[in-house]
Amino acid sequence: MFSERIGFLNDLEVLDNCYIIYWMVNSQRCEYNHGLEYAISMSNKYDKPLLVFFGAKLDYQYKRQRDFMLEGLRDVEEGLKERGIGFIIGDCKGEVGIEKISSYACMIVTDKTYIKEEIRGRNIVAEKLECLFIEVESNLIVPVENTSIKEEYSAATIRKKIWREISLLNYDFIKEIVSVPSIGIIKYGEIDIPEIDLAFDNIGIKEVDLVGGSKVARERLDDFINDKLKNYHMRNLPSEDWTSGLSPYLHFGHISPIEIYKIISNSISLGGLDISGFLEELIVRRELAFNFVYYNKDYDNYSGLPNWAINTLDKHKEDIREYIYTLNELEEGKTHDMFWNSAQNELVRSGIMHNYMRMYWGKKIIEWSLSPQEAFSRALYLNNKYGLDGFDPNSYTGIAWCFGKHDRPWREREIFGMVRYMNDKGLIKKFNMTGYLEKWK
Repeated sequence: MFSERIGFLNDLEVLDNCYIIYWMVNSQRCEYNHGLEYAISMSNKYDKPLLVFFGAKLDYQYKRQRDFMLEGLRDVEEGLKERGIGFIIGDCKGEVGIEKISSYACMIVTDKTYIKEEIRGRNIVAEKLECLFIEVESNLIVPVENTSIKEEYSAATIRKKIWREISLLNYDFIKEIVSVPSIGIIKYGEIDIPEIDLAFDNIGIKEVDLVGGSKVARERLDDFINDKLKNYHMRNLPSEDWTSGLSPYLHFGHISPIEIYKIISNSISLGGLDISGFLEELIVRRELAFNFVYYNKDYDNYSGLPNWAINTLDKHKEDIREYIYTLNELEEGKTHDMFWNSAQNELVRSGIMHNYMRMYWGKKIIEWSLSPQEAFSRALYLNNKYGLDGFDPNSYTGIAWCFGKHDRPWREREIFGMVRYMNDKGLIKKFNMTGYLEKWK
């Protein structure tokens, strides 16, 4: 039912070993998970028990992201247990764990990956496997290569292509019946992997209040549909909260964009409510971001920006800057700009940042750094360290947008050249910022 989502990572055969293995990476859920359902179908076909593996290092460099992920894995563990599927969460990198258990594998199914670190791990495994290795796309509404075979210039150039493919694809989703339960069959003692026991508290004191997991993601989706979607057209107001708040959950794969799309599109309670703005963000903008990181291998480098943006920023890199801040000053929100400080405080304290303020935040980093190259690396560092959606195609693309990606040249000015400029006067003119400042200053 979803053959367009399946890719072969080698041309080896299915072996007569112990288990079908599903290596979960970025689809950390049991619902609307094409990789999991495909693995179950292979388990049924070859009459072999299915083992699900996830690599989650407890000493991951950023605690808030690790904690959010572990909370989500508790939902995964519960969901797999209900279906009789064995689950191992290794205290190791995914590729390290898979290498250790690959000798037990008839075949291995994994999630399609986009971020360099994930691709690197996948390729390490692919080089050493002796069995069939398949990847399945489950985090996009339209598989990236179905939409376009090249890097798209902007939302305008990809929009029609995406909606054309949506009209052609089948979004029916049926859960496979598990014919070969694996709980009680898997001999865990034979598997030499340090495991994480989610029954115990591996989190401790949390850095942010937001809780991860598919259950919370669905609750937030329900709240959004019932209470916020009607005012989604006011989502750019920093002092108000009309956004879905689903970005961290989409990043970790705690909820599927297809499930969101189907629920939003089929909700009879919406009546004649205009949902086009939300679908633009969920589908067009998000999948434009995946298109960017998929086709532009320098998505996380200054060199990955459009030539016109690099040229105009470099032309003005020697321009005098009224303010220059150290990375530490930026990290601690100690600038002269109360709006920027509030945005940084929101990111540090909550793990998320209001969408409009993130644009302003990125623009000011350009203005307050010694060079555009330094500004780019600073923005990535701060976002990836404090954002629950750090290291995500959406956040990489959002930062690149601040530097001209998916945008057009504007009137030339100092420091920015022809890259779009934003200032505090614009915030004051457009919005009542009082509520935002009171909350986050």
